[in-house]
Amino acid sequence: MIGIDTNILVRYLAQDDPQQSPLADDVFEHQLSAANPGFVSVVTMVETVWVLERAYRLEPDALAAAIESVLQADVVVVEAEQEVFTAMSVLKRGWGSFADALIAALGAKAGCSYTLTFDREASSLEGFRLLVQ
Repeated sequence: MIGIDTNILVRYLAQDDPQQSPLADDVFEHQLSAANPGFVSVVTMVETVWVLERAYRLEPDALAAAIESVLQADVVVVEAEQEVFTAMSVLKRGWGSFADALIAALGAKAGCSYTLTFDREASSLEGFRLLVQ
């Protein structure tokens, strides 16, 4: 297994750099396989979504499509794949941010009954509870 950093994944998804994008393509299309997959951590997924949202100004539907393409790739193993899928679904439906939804999903997986937050927007997601005075 080979770890994939955020910058490699972003170049592969965005196809925006004439030098680095072909190198990232080569990794995904020729170096990785089902027998020797790439590993995409949850940190890499969160950073990738953040970069695509902030720097590339992708809308939630496009962000969800990018996440879904990574989840469907046969040559990658995504850490906490089910939780990433859950967070992608929240984003796709416009119910909240990918990062917040992933925090809630990972907390639930770890056995948390809920996740405390001061963030009113995040508190509207299932799995969060707003901490108020």
